[in-house]
Amino acid sequence: MRLTRTRKDALEEFGQAIAQRFAEPAATEGTTILPDDDRPAAAAAPGGSEPPAPAREGGPVHSGRPLGEMLVGRGLVSEGQLRDALTAQTGSGKRLGHILVELGLIGERTLVEVLAEQLSMEIVDLRRVELDPEVAALLPEEDARRLGAVPVRRDGGRIEVAVGDPLAENLVEQLIELLAHPVRLLLAARSDIDRVFDRIYTPAADLGDALRIFEARLEARRATAAPETQVQTVVDENAPIVKVVNLILEQAVRDRASDVHIEPVADKVRIRVRTDGALHEVMALPPAMGPSLISRIKVMADMNIVERRKPQDGQMAVEVAGHELDVRVSTTPVVFGEKCVLRLLDKSRSMIELSQLGMSADTYERYHDLVRSPYGMVICAGPTGSGKTTTLYATLSAIVDDAFNVVTIEDPVEYVFPRISQIQINEAAGLTFASGLRSILRQDPDAILVGEIRDVETARIAVQAALTGHFVMSSLHATDATSALHRFIDMGIESFLIASSLLGVVGQRLIRRICQHCAEPYRPTAEERSFFERGGGDTAKAQFLHGAGCNFCGQTGFYDRLGIYEVLAVTDEMKELIVAGAPHAELRRLAIAQGMKTLREQAVRLVNEDKTTIAEVLRTVYVL
Repeated sequence: MRLTRTRKDALEEFGQAIAQRFAEPAATEGTTILPDDDRPAAAAAPGGSEPPAPAREGGPVHSGRPLGEMLVGRGLVSEGQLRDALTAQTGSGKRLGHILVELGLIGERTLVEVLAEQLSMEIVDLRRVELDPEVAALLPEEDARRLGAVPVRRDGGRIEVAVGDPLAENLVEQLIELLAHPVRLLLAARSDIDRVFDRIYTPAADLGDALRIFEARLEARRATAAPETQVQTVVDENAPIVKVVNLILEQAVRDRASDVHIEPVADKVRIRVRTDGALHEVMALPPAMGPSLISRIKVMADMNIVERRKPQDGQMAVEVAGHELDVRVSTTPVVFGEKCVLRLLDKSRSMIELSQLGMSADTYERYHDLVRSPYGMVICAGPTGSGKTTTLYATLSAIVDDAFNVVTIEDPVEYVFPRISQIQINEAAGLTFASGLRSILRQDPDAILVGEIRDVETARIAVQAALTGHFVMSSLHATDATSALHRFIDMGIESFLIASSLLGVVGQRLIRRICQHCAEPYRPTAEERSFFERGGGDTAKAQFLHGAGCNFCGQTGFYDRLGIYEVLAVTDEMKELIVAGAPHAELRRLAIAQGMKTLREQAVRLVNEDKTTIAEVLRTVYVL
């Protein structure tokens, strides 16, 4: 009994000390903060003995209890942890809650729950709530980002606004002025608000304006019968078609897209983007805009805008929403006009280290041993868009050393390494993979990266380079690691040369990750469950997760992707089978017997860990 009273008295004294120390908000101008003041600025007495009255209608009503006291009282942090956080807060210009989240002592959503109680506010879950686009459009994007506020819906004559910092100075007054309506603040996690911005502030309004201007000009050209003005429309930087191209690229960047498809169909021009490996339609344009849209892209990519009867390829560099993009352009004639596909390569994306690829421990160890060899060839195999180039670059970053001369030949050069020599393919000038690889061999290389082996000539030179004491890395289109061996044989490379030069093959895929914001339990079908168990899944697993779909994942249930890998090491026994011309199944059986974890096993492991779904495994890496 004595111990309980002493602890209570000490806790009250500690809470009062906190309140007195942080009676004023610890915010500095230009700092993004969370709404976690230990007490309101209006309170006079330390410890919150005199609860403050609400200063603004529709704003928070502070209970007067310090945040630190509430967190300690709930057992979410200890007194020592709170003391450390207060020490870290000193001079940082950040609020206490922000510091606690940064230190990993509490989660952001836990903080929001405590703040809602402290400020008598309602919590809104931006992952699930359906936002009213018309209401959201009332607040300009620049002001929304500055205030950290998202208009959610109308409630009678008021507008409910989700905010991350309800105690920001003059927040309610600014929102009333900007929205021209009374407001009611709702509390949301600041990270959720930041994610929602890219969803609600799409370029739809700007696109509508550009379409209206384009159609008006199109009618004017038809009336005057002056077709020569079309070229002027294409190259004029202020033309609506230029704005439309920029808006398409901006939308693709917002959606984290890897590809943009511009497809003319019977009654429209369909714009689709590939996000996390799946295509989604993002906008539809009038069919009359198709030729001008393709012509504008051709001008940007230095392609022939007159030729529309045969496929063309080009490349351009643009900056969109602060991202430097290297865009590969491909056009081809289709029934309703020309189709264009843009492959987006984000140069501002950070380089992934070899240890960050997501390989399982045993697979990483096998692959790491292979790439430490001073000579020989390592191949990354997989279909288009399976992350082969990312693996090659991660491997390159692991072997780069000042004592080595590393040279690459690529199409295109996606990342620039400051310490190595990189060659860009230029077929118009006669610089191909084969000719470039020949020149590299005269540059005294220790390690060579060949972006892709596309033909027998390049394959033969790469094999010869590996046999003459160089370490060679390259990618190859194949369904799995074992199939890559037969691809070389199909190209005409002798089996004994393959066996002598090849160190190993890594087969890979990218598989979509379950969105963590909307993950929930579900019951897989009988077919899915059977596949899961045949693939080595945990037969006792009772609960499976999938994404229900939310605002952050675009209702897909998936957000981002994970890599899965199988590493085939070319051992002495494997060399014997290769030279003997063994079939694919026999090579695969030996690789598995020697420790190769297959793509299916790796994918099933991710299902066991609730990182992906069985249906996604069946869609992406199904292997009989």
